[in-house]
Amino acid sequence: MKMSFVVFILTSVLSVTSLPANTEKGRRKVVHVLEDDTGAVIVQTAPGKVVTHRGGSITLPCRFHHEPENTDPARIRIKWTKVTDAFQFEDVFVALGKQQRVFGSYRGRVFLEQAGPGDASVIIQNVTLEDYGRYECEVTNDMEDDTGFVNLDLEGVVFPYYPREGRYKLNYHQAEDSCKQQDAILASHSQLHKAWLEGLDWCNAGWLEDGSVQYPISHPRDQCGRKDTPAGVRNYGYRHKEDERYDAFCFTSKLNGKVYFLKRFKKVNYAEAVKACIRDGSVVAKVGQLYAAWKFQLLDRCEAGWLEDGSIRYPIVNPRSRCGGSQPGVRHLGFPDKKFRLYGVYCFRKNKDETAGGTDTTKSFTDSLTKRKSSNSISMNVTRVI
Repeated sequence: MKMSFVVFILTSVLSVTSLPANTEKGRRKVVHVLEDDTGAVIVQTAPGKVVTHRGGSITLPCRFHHEPENTDPARIRIKWTKVTDAFQFEDVFVALGKQQRVFGSYRGRVFLEQAGPGDASVIIQNVTLEDYGRYECEVTNDMEDDTGFVNLDLEGVVFPYYPREGRYKLNYHQAEDSCKQQDAILASHSQLHKAWLEGLDWCNAGWLEDGSVQYPISHPRDQCGRKDTPAGVRNYGYRHKEDERYDAFCFTSKLNGKVYFLKRFKKVNYAEAVKACIRDGSVVAKVGQLYAAWKFQLLDRCEAGWLEDGSIRYPIVNPRSRCGGSQPGVRHLGFPDKKFRLYGVYCFRKNKDETAGGTDTTKSFTDSLTKRKSSNSISMNVTRVI
């Protein structure tokens, strides 16, 4: 008997603003899966995503059904890959029967959920910023294969960034490195759009992770693309990654630690700030860490302080007079001479590492297990809201 596979994603959108308390939390949406008269597989995936934060754990849900149902489980291969915007595939996890292998930075963090027959879901522990994105779940046997997709989103904050050298000094690769140096990654378009919906207004264009250059305008004005144009995220399109230079829009999430303003009687220069944090058992905070502390720690301090990149900033949650404007945000006073003794310092102290549960199930595999299987059949993805 011909064996056919159906893979489908179960999605759960975790949103405290849209789900009634204690009624919809954690509920999974089951997607109907059909086969047409020809026997070709039709995959239906519900729109949505799973949401967590850096350092959290999350399940990427995926279930499959096969006929006949007495198919040998040892012949079923489950493979998870991450899909980039350039349609490149990064191996995450593969299992054949009881054999399992986890790849790269996912080692020790990814495990099968094993919630019963037909469950191909995986759990990602200690989620990182780089885990953000689109994942493919592929289930195959000797004759058939099919895939489904799920998006992993992170709670976080987008912030514009430019270096001491000034505005529009970064090509794409330098922008990418600058965000990483500040405990962040280049933001995606969806992250920037969400930030704009939440009020982000920034007149300088910056790189995004897909190689495009954009900027969010909430209050149109002549110096930012004309006053009579509508508010929105302005898009310059995809630019030359090596030759063209802009600022960067970075994204960061919750901290595994705490940012605090170091109380001192005297102001310090940059070198003294570095030493002061070290003496206090911490390090000078990065820009992304200060933004994360403002967003999640609700750090509110009307005192300017040094950060790791040599900039001077301070976080305001509750705007008030003499604290720099009527809107909440992280105030930026520029990059002064590092010899100036005019400021305090923001330090970052990392939490003690907590061991993640689970064990590494990595085992040796044959080449056929790790090689991405090419499919001769075409699957139709049909989206339906139910």
